[in-house]
Amino acid sequence: MSRFADLKGFVDGMEDDFSKFYDKGNKAAGTRVRKAMQEIKSMAQDIRVEVQNMKND
Repeated sequence: MSRFADLKGFVDGMEDDFSKFYDKGNKAAGTRVRKAMQEIKSMAQDIRVEVQNMKND
């Protein structure tokens, strides 16, 4: 369950940048959002591989 907590915490930590970008139009925050979304993609892939390996064992 630790992986879920890590992922959830990461997403929750992005809230401020999302707000700055979408509500205030801050372009630097948009760059941080894009970078964080790429990290989420990577985290999700790692979790998918881990789940698949655990399922196959």
